[in-house]
Parts: sequence; structure tokens; C-alpha cells
Amino acid sequence: MTEAIVAGITTTTMGRGDLEDFVFDGVRRRGEHARPKLLYDINGHAISLYRSDGRYRDALEAADLVHADGQSVVFASRILCATPIRERTATTDMLMDYAARAAREQVSFFLLGGDEATNAECARRLVEMFPNLRIAGRHHGFFSPAEEPAVLQEIESSGADIVWVGLGKPLEQIFGVRARERLSCSWIITCGGCFNFAVGHYRRAPEWMQRSGFEWFHRLITKPNKLLWRYLSTNPVATFWMLRDSR
Repeated sequence: MTEAIVAGITTTTMGRGDLEDFVFDGVRRRGEHARPKLLYDINGHAISLYRSDGRYRDALEAADLVHADGQSVVFASRILCATPIRERTATTDMLMDYAARAAREQVSFFLLGGDEATNAECARRLVEMFPNLRIAGRHHGFFSPAEEPAVLQEIESSGADIVWVGLGKPLEQIFGVRARERLSCSWIITCGGCFNFAVGHYRRAPEWMQRSGFEWFHRLITKPNKLLWRYLSTNPVATFWMLRDSR
């Protein structure tokens, strides 16, 4: 497995298909490791958090694999790294790709995150699109620290192979590190707002914008109140560190 260092973060160079094969091979090898593997993602927001939030930085460094969710990370690797990242591996695409394969290979999911209505609708739609997919369990993301042990027990009792965690950065990465000590699934995969995309609350950018790295702009013009300040405050920081610490 080859890796690139982007903004100081070790990131896999695998493309979409190879990463999928790697994850499902890990499911088949479930008995060979005692605890789940952590698959986390990075984009401009993640790079900025990595430099400003010590808990998030520690959690990201604890991951077994980090992949490039943001096109800017891919572009930076092509210019600045000895081994470039092959392509963007967007978590919104991964959820659908992996659901299709999980339905074929009898791999089960647990969906953690979003509000109750979004979480339930995401599970329903995935099964509607992929009738053989087994959703072993699901739980909304609005639980308190006191409720976390019961949520973890629910996940563990479900017997799910892959746990999708959509709590948003940095909570989902920090949660994943804690959860790894209590679960025996194959993978914990962070996925941010993917459940909202799956149910149609958020719209994906046109394909040409995704390929050219402008999906962030599409998201900005569709949700300016939510994203304008984030982009203004994080993109310059991410650009600085990508230029300074990529190899």
C-alpha cells in the first residue's frame, strides 16, 4: 500500500475501487484482528482542524487508514507529493458503492448519526435501492455521553460488519477511537453528512464540478449560511499547510 503525506497527514493513494477492495478484504479477514479498523477521511476542513484541535489530531493519527474525501487534497498530492493520490474517494460515493457490494456479499451495516428521521429514512432508502442489504442496526447521532455505553452495546449486539459514523468532524473521529475499544466489527468508517445526501436533504454537485474540484463551491452556494464562514476560516489554513508540509 502506497501513501502520500499531505499537509503532514499520511493519506492512502488508493483509488475508489482499490480502497473498496481493501475494506471488503478486511471484512473477510475479520477474525484476524481483535478490534475494528478505523477508516477516516480528510478534506480542507479536516486539515485545518488537524492543526488547531489536538484531540482531533490525535484521533486522526490513530486511524488505520486515511483517505482523500476532498479534491483539493488530490490536487495537492499531484503537485507536491512523490506518489500522488490516484483519485478522490468521496464518502458520499463510498456509502452507495459499499452498500451495493455489501448486498452482494452479505456484509451488514450499522448506521450511526443524523437525527432520527434522517437516520431511519437513510436505512429505508438503502434497503430500497439494494434489497439484499442487511442493516443490522441504526441509531441517531443525538445521544449524550451518559448514553454512549448503551449505544455502543447496541452496535455490538447487532453484529454489524461495518459501522458508519456520521457525527461530523471532530466528534466522529474522536468517537471512533473510543468505540474501537468496545466493538468487534471489522470497520468503523466516518462519513459526516452522508446520510443527509442519501435521503436527498443535500444535493450533490454536477459531475463536472466534482471532477474539477468545485463541489465545495456548489455546496457553498446551496448552503451559504452554514458553510461560508467555515470555508473562509479553514481553506486558507489548509492551503498553507498543504504547501508547507506535503511530500
